[in-house]
Amino acid sequence: MRGYVYLSISILSEIVGTFSLKFSEGFTVFAPSIIVVLGYGLAFYMLGKSLAYLPLSLAYAIWSGIGTALTAVLGIVFLDDPLSIGGVLGVIFIIGGVVLMNSSSSDTDSGSLEQEA
Repeated sequence: MRGYVYLSISILSEIVGTFSLKFSEGFTVFAPSIIVVLGYGLAFYMLGKSLAYLPLSLAYAIWSGIGTALTAVLGIVFLDDPLSIGGVLGVIFIIGGVVLMNSSSSDTDSGSLEQEA
């Protein structure tokens, strides 16, 4: 459970950092630029902490998938980013892939590749 808490903090801070990129205007606006650096710093630190409890493939899939999906949704809602059927399908596939990886990792033990080799 602790790994998922670290991972959740990592995802949220990555989203804050990514969202702040828009407002940093190429790192020319000071406050959003600092938020980007702090957000990504905390994101990678917490992602690293989560790896003490979760397999790398699962943690990274969840981190990148949920981070991408939520950032896309926030961009559409708050920044008037364009919404297309392809974008909607892409987000659905990302979330589906994360769910599939998460469910398949609970079916097998994390060392299953080593056992097959």
